[in-house]
Amino acid sequence: MSVVTRFAPSPTGFLHIGGVRTALFNWLYARHTGGAFRLRIEDTDAARSTEEARAAIIEGLEWLGLSWDGEIVYQSRRAERHAEVARGLLDQDKAYRCYCTPAELAEMRERARAEGRSAIYDRRWRDREPAEAPSGVEPAIRFKAPEDGETVIADAVQGEVRVANQQLDDMILLRADGTPTYMLSVVVDDHDMEVTHVIRGDDHLTNAFRQKQLFLALGWEPPIFAHIPLIHGPDGKRLSKRHGALGVEAYREMGVLPEAMCNYLLRLGWSHGDDEIISREQASEWFDLPAVNKAAARFDMERLMSLNGHYLRQADAGRLLDLAAPRLEQRRGAPLDAAARRRLTEGLPGLAERANTVVELAEAAVFYVAERPLDIDEKAAKLLDQEGRKRLGRAAPLLAALADWTGPVLEATLREFAEAEEVKLGQVAQPLRAALTGRTASPSIFEVMQVLGREETLGRVSDVAA
Repeated sequence: MSVVTRFAPSPTGFLHIGGVRTALFNWLYARHTGGAFRLRIEDTDAARSTEEARAAIIEGLEWLGLSWDGEIVYQSRRAERHAEVARGLLDQDKAYRCYCTPAELAEMRERARAEGRSAIYDRRWRDREPAEAPSGVEPAIRFKAPEDGETVIADAVQGEVRVANQQLDDMILLRADGTPTYMLSVVVDDHDMEVTHVIRGDDHLTNAFRQKQLFLALGWEPPIFAHIPLIHGPDGKRLSKRHGALGVEAYREMGVLPEAMCNYLLRLGWSHGDDEIISREQASEWFDLPAVNKAAARFDMERLMSLNGHYLRQADAGRLLDLAAPRLEQRRGAPLDAAARRRLTEGLPGLAERANTVVELAEAAVFYVAERPLDIDEKAAKLLDQEGRKRLGRAAPLLAALADWTGPVLEATLREFAEAEEVKLGQVAQPLRAALTGRTASPSIFEVMQVLGREETLGRVSDVAA
C-alpha cells in the first residue's frame, strides 16, 4: 500500500501553528514512507471562506517548504459528487429523508435537555412511510447509522478507542437545500483522493467514529486514523492568541525562519531521543507515528526564539543578506546601493551571533547602511563629549595613514594610540563606537571598522571629531 496523507484546512482564517504542525506531520510521514502528501482546501463554507485566507494558506505552506503532490483539491468544486454519493446511500436504504423543520429540531433538543436525555436527533423519520411527508417541506438526507454495538478505531497515536453506537445520531448528509455536509464531503474526498492515513488534531476524534461508519456503509476501506494531541499554552490551557497562536505569516514577519518553525513544531509532540536540532532530512528519515506523544504539548515562545537564533547563526552571509536587506530597504524607503550591500554581506554574520530573529538582525545592522551624518542615540551622545571628540580628532590621522585596513592592524594601532594618550583602550573605543554606529553596543569595533572600510570609517569620524 502506497501511503497518501492529506492536509485539509478551511480558508476561513489564518493558518495557525496547530495547523502548521498537522501539515508538517502529514508531510513528514508521506516523505518518510515514500508516499504522497496532498492538499485539499475545504471551502464549502462559502459565507466564511475568503480568497485572502486561501492565498495565505498556500503561501504559508510554500514558505515552510511543505510542498504537496498533485493539484490542489477544492472541496466546493466537488459538491455534485458528494450529493451523488448521498443519493446512492438513499437508494440502498442506508440513508433516509428527514422532514424535520429547524423549529422541530430545536424543540426536540430542548425537551431532551429538560428530561435529562441526550439531545441527539431522535431518528423520528428513520422508519416512517414517505406518504407521511408534509407538503411544502424539502427534506434533508440523513445517514442510517448503526443503532447497536460499538464503533472501534485502532488509532495510530491514541491506541484503540471505541464508542457505543447509541451515542451517535443519524448525521445529515445532504441539507434540505441540497448542499452536502462536512462529514459526507470529507469521507468522499478522502476516498476519491485515495488517502490512506488521516493525521489530524485529536479534536476530530469524535468525527472519526461517524466517518468510519460512513466508509463502511459505502463499502470503502477506512483510512488509518492518527489523532495528535492539541497544543496548549505554557499555562496548560488551550492555545490562544495570547500564548502565540498566531498565523504563520505573523511568525514570518517576526523574523522566524521556516526551518526553525518546522524544527520547533516537530519537537512539540514528537521526539527522537534527546535530539533537539533536527534537520529536514533527518526528520524525514526518523519521523513515524508511534513516536508521537499522547499528551498535549506546551508552546514556549522563548524556546522557539532560541531555536530560531541557532538557525540564524547557521545561515551563510548570502542568505543573511537576502533576509535582512528587504527589511532595511523598507525602513529606508529606498534600495541599498552596492557599497551598503557589501558592508551587510561582511557584517551580518557577526551580528547574527547576537540575534534571535531576522527583525533583531536587521535592527542591529542599521548602522552599516545608514547615511551620513549618523543619528546618534542619547547614550552614545554622552560618550561623544568634548574630550571624546578631540581624542577622535587626534586618532584620525593615524588611521588615515594605515596601508593595511584589517582588524588586527586597526586594533594594534588604536592600542598604541591609547598608550600614547595614557588612557585605557575603552576610552578610545567607546567614543569611536558611538561615532561609527550611533550606539553604545556593537560587535568588536575593529570588526566594525574593517566592514565599514577606510573611507566610510574616516568620514563618520570626521563628522563628530573636534
